[in-house]
Amino acid sequence: MGPQSTPDLSTEASPLSLSTVAIVGLGTMGTGIAEVLTRAGREVIGIDTDEAAARHAVTALEAATARAVQRERITERERQDILARFRTFTDLQAAADADLVIEVVPEDYELKRQVFAGLDAVVRPDTILATGTNALSVTRLAADSQRPERVLGVHFFNPAPAMKLVEVVSSVLTAPTAVAAVTELAHALGKDPIAVGDRPGFVADGLLFGYLNQAAAMYESRYATREDIDAAMRLGCGLPMGPLALLDLIGVDTARTVLEAMYAESQDRLHAPAPILGQLAEAGLTGRKAGRGFYTYDAPGSSTVVPDAESPSAADELAGGRTVTGVGVAGSGTMASGIAEVFAKAGYKVVLAARSLEKAEKAKARIAKSLGRSVDKGRMSAEAQDTALAAITPAGSLDAFADVDLAVEAVAEDLAVKQELFKTLDKVCKPGAVLATTTSSLPVVACARATSRPEDVIGMHFFNPAPAMKLVEVVRTVLTADDVHATVRAVCAKVRKHPVDCGDRAGFIVNALLFPYLNNAIKMVEEHYATLDDIDAAMKLGGGYPMGPFELLDVVGLDVSLAIEKVLHAEFRDPGLAPSPLLEHLVAAGCLGRKTGRGFREYARR
Repeated sequence: MGPQSTPDLSTEASPLSLSTVAIVGLGTMGTGIAEVLTRAGREVIGIDTDEAAARHAVTALEAATARAVQRERITERERQDILARFRTFTDLQAAADADLVIEVVPEDYELKRQVFAGLDAVVRPDTILATGTNALSVTRLAADSQRPERVLGVHFFNPAPAMKLVEVVSSVLTAPTAVAAVTELAHALGKDPIAVGDRPGFVADGLLFGYLNQAAAMYESRYATREDIDAAMRLGCGLPMGPLALLDLIGVDTARTVLEAMYAESQDRLHAPAPILGQLAEAGLTGRKAGRGFYTYDAPGSSTVVPDAESPSAADELAGGRTVTGVGVAGSGTMASGIAEVFAKAGYKVVLAARSLEKAEKAKARIAKSLGRSVDKGRMSAEAQDTALAAITPAGSLDAFADVDLAVEAVAEDLAVKQELFKTLDKVCKPGAVLATTTSSLPVVACARATSRPEDVIGMHFFNPAPAMKLVEVVRTVLTADDVHATVRAVCAKVRKHPVDCGDRAGFIVNALLFPYLNNAIKMVEEHYATLDDIDAAMKLGGGYPMGPFELLDVVGLDVSLAIEKVLHAEFRDPGLAPSPLLEHLVAAGCLGRKTGRGFREYARR
């Protein structure tokens, strides 16, 4: 074929037909992609030099389609057609007739380069070559190939049959028709493709792996246990998995490779792999696939966690706490009324104190409405509602806390205001009463030092809305007494909350991991790498997040977010934690999110 007959992929012609697809590498991801393609009617050529891997891919497809027949999602005839569309080979020559080739071999540049060189020698000039990498340079692979205009990235998420997101990655060399053809194919597969440029991690993993790295570093520093870190992010953010369990699922070695690539480009210390990732990887403790990583599993490849030397036991439960029957809650806002509701429903006598009796009574009325909604939804009886309301006594002064065993403040997030309040609690509360702050960003010890009994002071960080959210971060200072810590843990159990222990440093667990991730998402928009909508979609579809970062920022409030990011930056002094200028500009302009009708997006005025 002469040069004049070579298809020009750089034109804006209609997308190419991709009816036959070759997949090079039949591991978990390659097998999953094969299932997606065959079920969508594509002819699939599976290629792996390991015959056992090829056989396993066929077996996996047989099992997956058998389950689909059993669940009446496809007929037996459709299953046979799907299986007939999947053929496996051990030689790249089998890709000669493919319209698209997707390589998903291990994350090693030289290995991928060799695959592309081999494909260059056998495929047609118009065949599109796609890499499934999420860490290596698509541009470099393209530049090293014979026809860089037909090379792009197509990043599926694991498990490929279930996950909706596909990142279609262009280099500066990629032809628009190649991008259009692969994007159209992704739509035909029932996926949600987003177009991104070539940088390590792309959108979803670019945000996810920085967060995972910080969680690994938090664990390595012994700030919190692996169980508490994972529980905090599941219960505090609604994530499907905790970060350390997710690292085990992804593979500790894979995570380290992605982070190395991210750090090489960004030089951001937040992307420099935590040393523990290297230590585990070099020891062969790469996660589930090895049977051990951050957790220990009952067998390689298993998802069943088994106890090991670090597992908490019943003997670890703290004893010797103080008796708590009466609780005082200071404040009249949403958080204060929510906490008062939690304690009242659990059978505690609650004094709800505000700056005036009128404010306290309004807060109790808010609780009555909340309890009424629970009754309407069948979650509690009318009798239980009446009992809970009767347990709450509104008061216009902290003097009403004279007999409480536990005082919890939920006032404005202002250190001077909280310190004045703790001075008052010190005077009015009886000896032995536990004094707790719900702060999310201020030093608990600064509140403790405002009293004459800092050993009685602890942090109890509830999450909003308190009646619904199961997590409480229990924050000990260096001065907190053991029996105070034990008391609060026991109280959390009685009010049916999950306590996680952490030390008194900025952000505790959840905010220290959440807000750098949100800040990095803003930086992606600042750099014009991706749009708000694509980033939100990527994290919901690719990461299983209940909300995208910009949806969440607008709900939390941009001013609140900026304040927390400033506290994190001030404490840890890491340049990567410096708040994004875009966030600062929006706050300065009064665009604070849903509460003002405009943040990163605009909202209809109520």
